[in-house]
Amino acid sequence: MTFDSSKLRKASQEEVDRVVEAFIMAQDGEVIEIPAGFYAIKTQLILDNKSNVTIKGAGMAETVLSFRDLRTGGEGVKLVGNNIRIQDLSIEDAPGDGVKSQHSDGITFFRINVTWTNGDKSKNGTYAIYPVQCKNVLIDECIASHSKDAGIYVGQSENIIVRNSLAFGNVAGIEIENSDNAEVYGNTARDNSGGILVFNLPSLPKPDGIGTKIYDNDIITNNHVNFAMPLGEDPNGNTVTMIPPGSGIVLLAAKDVEIYNNRIHQNKTVGIAIANYHVTGFPMDAPNWSPFTSNVYIHGNDYQRSRKIPDLSKEMGQLISVYNAHGKGKSQDIVYDGFWDKSLSSSIEGNPMNICIQEAAMDKLRFTLFDLWEGESNIKSSKNPGFFNCSLSISTDVSSLSLAN
Repeated sequence: MTFDSSKLRKASQEEVDRVVEAFIMAQDGEVIEIPAGFYAIKTQLILDNKSNVTIKGAGMAETVLSFRDLRTGGEGVKLVGNNIRIQDLSIEDAPGDGVKSQHSDGITFFRINVTWTNGDKSKNGTYAIYPVQCKNVLIDECIASHSKDAGIYVGQSENIIVRNSLAFGNVAGIEIENSDNAEVYGNTARDNSGGILVFNLPSLPKPDGIGTKIYDNDIITNNHVNFAMPLGEDPNGNTVTMIPPGSGIVLLAAKDVEIYNNRIHQNKTVGIAIANYHVTGFPMDAPNWSPFTSNVYIHGNDYQRSRKIPDLSKEMGQLISVYNAHGKGKSQDIVYDGFWDKSLSSSIEGNPMNICIQEAAMDKLRFTLFDLWEGESNIKSSKNPGFFNCSLSISTDVSSLSLAN
């Protein structure tokens, strides 16, 4: 969706004040309607501890909340409560996150567009659509672009659907992090550095996540430069800084993931990367948390490789480009970094982490298994996916959410 919000009617200061007041004075069960127009807002819009509230604009291209002049606070819109719904509007140029919901049970983002109008700059906000520590999250028919971390990010949450949405021009298009019971389907992730990520990171209030299905998505040309600020330069920086441009799907310390019926096209470095936290080089001594990716079932996907040279700007991209088992400079359909829990098996050949791959043309699949245990001095790779020819049953149940509209 492309439109020029500067051509919309400018809301008067009185109209802007009414919107701010409506958030402050909202009562349970209320509908906050925001008419068409461009609203230049200089304060955060906060809905605090309310229930059954709907925030409704006149349409993505009709109602625009601009936070370009916001000088204090992070997110443009913050929503806390139960059964909250925001729909039919755009949010632009928040100094931090576009719209954040926290500690909410029942949060729906429907037909909202969140972006930064300066394009893809490292000074843009961190997350566009950002529910964290929530339950029963629905993100439907949304657009998220130009965030310096993830366009659509769901973290430390449970019972999640992300569907029918578009994420482009971000470092990460869609990210599910330390979350349980998520389904990501019918989306387009294009022109990001990485298309769809499933991460489990240490030292977070929710220590691990389990159960994600990624299916029926278009994950296309995610070759954008990674413009996330490095950890040492940005206190908000994190592991997305390591994502090499050209990554379709990246799993990192992920648990119980099924990836199927996706179109994974023209991502110049790798279609799907199966990684363990070891590959980051970051500390791993966190209680009640495992650095290993396990129980992954990849099947029925369609791969089309890019003719572009794989990324060399990030260490993971260099590893894939230089040390893959098919020849230097060749993009890969699937890579597995080859770390495993040695308390379970003395060899990866027994597939101790239950990584299962059953694609249609296994003999034509450009697959690389790395052996990185000895470090950079002795990197090994092989191209036989036979150890991983198996199937798994991954369970999710989002039926209560899938009926929402």
